[in-house]
Amino acid sequence: MQKVTTNTQLAPKRKRKSISYDKYGYLFVAPFFIVFLVFQLYPILFTFRTSLTDAAGWNKILDNEIIGFDNFAKLFAFGTDVSNFFWQSIGNTVIMWVFNFVPQIGMALLLASWFTDTRMRLKFQGGFKVMIFMPNIITAATIGMLFFSLFSYPVAPVNTLLQNIGVLSEPYEFFRSTTAARGIVSFIQWWMWYGNTMIIMIAGILGINPALFEAALVDGCSSRQTFWKITLPLIKPILLYNLVTSLVGGLTMFDIPHLMTQGNPNYTTNTVARFIYTQGFEAPNNFNMASAASVVLFGIIVICSLILSAIMKDRDAAPKKRRG
Repeated sequence: MQKVTTNTQLAPKRKRKSISYDKYGYLFVAPFFIVFLVFQLYPILFTFRTSLTDAAGWNKILDNEIIGFDNFAKLFAFGTDVSNFFWQSIGNTVIMWVFNFVPQIGMALLLASWFTDTRMRLKFQGGFKVMIFMPNIITAATIGMLFFSLFSYPVAPVNTLLQNIGVLSEPYEFFRSTTAARGIVSFIQWWMWYGNTMIIMIAGILGINPALFEAALVDGCSSRQTFWKITLPLIKPILLYNLVTSLVGGLTMFDIPHLMTQGNPNYTTNTVARFIYTQGFEAPNNFNMASAASVVLFGIIVICSLILSAIMKDRDAAPKKRRG
């Protein structure tokens, strides 16, 4: 019996057109790459090049010559004014960063453990978190002017209060004292950022498997034991993130010292960022020295970050090689 072929069988199969959305993905990410190339990568490369030139003054910023590592030699030539000023700025920055970061990370860990501890059942947690985080959203210029007004000389709220309660017999010039000026700057940095660090710590703790805390509770572990044996080891990556970001922020500290003290007294609150600013944007506009200092600061940050990463590395997670 002869087969009858229908038109549908004889007609060739039509290929469906596949729609590719790849190009739309490239369009969405393109603005980020454009902004990064123009406002971040190019300035970084330009700074590296300028650090190798004789670009001292506005007339030399574009028309300059390569002189090699002479600018770096001046920074590392201990005994010269520029070198002493630069390394003093690094010392000031490290001191103020340590005195604000150590209490910052301690307070953040303490508050994060309290807010995430189900046994304590703290009330009004949301309100406390908002109040603690609030200083972080206020501009540094506002905070700098606020504390400058509080600790001014001779008439200011702090001086008046200390005299009224009998601590001081006469007004005290806080910004003429190295210890007081550094302490105020360190306190402001701590006050501004410990809330942000606390929120990150809370997020890290909430990411831990709740079954671990339940097992610790069943085993009769106290809150302190749970924190030291479970919470702290498991939030090492979060601690490393906070250490590195705080290191970068601390070594590039500029706004508070610049607004409040201008690096005084006797340049003991002058930071590396202020050194770069004064070299580049104050007469005689040594853009080459400012760029060289920026490159050195970049190198210090990279080296310190690698050291912190090596120290905080979870060695238990690495696979052990079998013998034989």
